[in-house]
Amino acid sequence: MGGLEQEYVQQAFDTNWIAPLGPNVTGFEEDISHYIGKDIHVTALSSGTAAIHLGLVLLGVEQGDEVLCQSFTFSASANPIQYLGAEPVFVDSEPDTWNLSPELLEEAIIDRLKYGKKPKAIIAVHLYGMPYKVEQIIAIAKKYDIPVLEDSAEALGSSYRDIKCGSFGDIAVLSFNGNKIITTSGGGALLSKNKDFTKKALFLSTQARDNAIHYQHSEIGFNYRMSNVLAGIGRGQIRVLEDRVEARRNNYCIYRSELGNLDAVSFLNEPEGMYSNRWLSCILTPSFTIREKIRNALMAENIESRPLWKPMHLQPVFSNKNAFLNGVSEDLFNKGLCLPSGSNLSNDDLERTTNIIKRNLR
Repeated sequence: MGGLEQEYVQQAFDTNWIAPLGPNVTGFEEDISHYIGKDIHVTALSSGTAAIHLGLVLLGVEQGDEVLCQSFTFSASANPIQYLGAEPVFVDSEPDTWNLSPELLEEAIIDRLKYGKKPKAIIAVHLYGMPYKVEQIIAIAKKYDIPVLEDSAEALGSSYRDIKCGSFGDIAVLSFNGNKIITTSGGGALLSKNKDFTKKALFLSTQARDNAIHYQHSEIGFNYRMSNVLAGIGRGQIRVLEDRVEARRNNYCIYRSELGNLDAVSFLNEPEGMYSNRWLSCILTPSFTIREKIRNALMAENIESRPLWKPMHLQPVFSNKNAFLNGVSEDLFNKGLCLPSGSNLSNDDLERTTNIIKRNLR
């Protein structure tokens, strides 16, 4: 917490605005819009997953449709596809950013078109805060007239060619879950330059109530709106967002300085034009064995680290889905490790972590 959150939460209690509407919700949406870009419209929701779900609804995804989805991601990117009875088609990553491979993406589109299955949408993820190859992905999407849902859940504060992530897709989503760079405890947002999308998202997220004096519903809606109390936390958090980004990037710089000269450790660089919030600092090792040696050594000292995301095409629940693969995400999963990355880590914390890694690799 940054210290300002209590002020906004107290205002919610003092004015009795506790429900999922009120001045904090409106104010938080304006704060996000101001930060991402003045032409961005925002609807604050209960989670990033809810935002992806509504985003797919707004893009017209229905039962039996296919949606192309980055395989190397958290399951929340893919689960909403199944909520709608649609089918995910997973696409592997490229090594420069660990994100959606443009080459495989186009291969997947051409393949699905051969079978008369034009994908209804593309879900592209800025993984661990690193922007995907925006220009290439957008060019392919436009070539085949397929909308992009930009999953920026991990990328608030990141940018591509000085444009903030969250502004590239037809629809974009943010997450304010407790592990994100800023949090509302639980929460998310749907963003778009198309005001009709965010207006319809507001309507659907409040149970799709028609404009009538009684409760009347002509469409199926959802209970997805963010509460005024949680939005108050968000208003305090966004005031310190740049400090949080600086802290996360500082973690990465220290890890790289201390571990970058080790043969068994490598890092993901920022390609030209990309700026990552370094939500998580991740390393690659030469093998599964060495990765596990590091992870177990840290765990023995009560320091948590985790393997990189297990790709969706390897998840039991998605094992029978179509996938276009090149081996990149599976290799990253087997050899990669997320190191402690909290915004409140001290230099002593970082030194302790790096010393354990160095000691066990020598």
